[in-house]
Amino acid sequence: MKVAFVGKGGSGKTTLASLFTSYLAGAGHPVLAIDADINQHLAVALGASEEEAAALPTLGEALPLIKEYLRGDNPRIASAEAMIKTTPPGRGSRLLTPREDNPITDACFREVGGVRLGVTGRFADDDLGVACYHSKVGAAELLLNHLVDEAGEYVVVDMTAGADAFASGLFTRFDVTFLVCEPTVRSVGVYRQYTDYARDFGVRLVVVGNKVTDDEDVDFLREQVGEDLLGWVTSSGHVRAAERGRARPIDQLEPHNLGTLRTMLSTVDSNERDWERYQAQAVEFHLRNARAWAGSELTDQVDPEFVPGPLAVAGGPAGHAS
Repeated sequence: MKVAFVGKGGSGKTTLASLFTSYLAGAGHPVLAIDADINQHLAVALGASEEEAAALPTLGEALPLIKEYLRGDNPRIASAEAMIKTTPPGRGSRLLTPREDNPITDACFREVGGVRLGVTGRFADDDLGVACYHSKVGAAELLLNHLVDEAGEYVVVDMTAGADAFASGLFTRFDVTFLVCEPTVRSVGVYRQYTDYARDFGVRLVVVGNKVTDDEDVDFLREQVGEDLLGWVTSSGHVRAAERGRARPIDQLEPHNLGTLRTMLSTVDSNERDWERYQAQAVEFHLRNARAWAGSELTDQVDPEFVPGPLAVAGGPAGHAS
């Protein structure tokens, strides 16, 4: 299951992403986490020091390696340099699984707080004024397009805040998208903007309230987001302790907040991946990019008979989903 966390800047999106990731890891589930937010705070939220977080390798720096490895011997891709962030897998491409070790995980992922974590990377001095952050996020999009996860395996991505999450097709790569929403007009505005963008792509969007202090906050969220409200997280001494560098085991989280995480996991587990549709969305965004800016010749990278999934990882026939 692939899970995204989105929301207004300052809503607590990264905090919720770290709590859910820690909850999965604490329950013994295999989990792969990716920080795709421009503000790169997930490592610290998972328990790393600022120095440890700053020293993590980045997906952005390893993009040439990522492309070369994922390309495999796909005959439709002439070279690693020809791959763009939306290039979908085809016959001959290398598909990844969350549990495996490979050159990409060796180069880009490190264990933080019991979780295998990869970060897209911060802006460097050379990026300022000339680069787009989405070029770094492109490495994560390529990975997710080639990542085959099964039931009981989890990939959690902390997305960039606000509508910037729609700057690529990355927002369609998830089984469930949790929108973290404070009981404020501004935060609800981001929810409405997100639902407008996501409506035509079948994105399963659910709302988790954060910084809820009383029944009035809950009533406001229910009034504004209706049935999309899955649950809420109250003010937390556990979270404040972590923010002071005194992380506690996840099972010491307040009972109500643990219950919300449990409900979130049940919601994720209720999904069933449609691999054909998943690949079709990847192809759609690749064709958009090829025609808009990357070059129409890149439409030839699409393998129309290929469908990823567990059968493809096992060497099963292309075109059959599991």
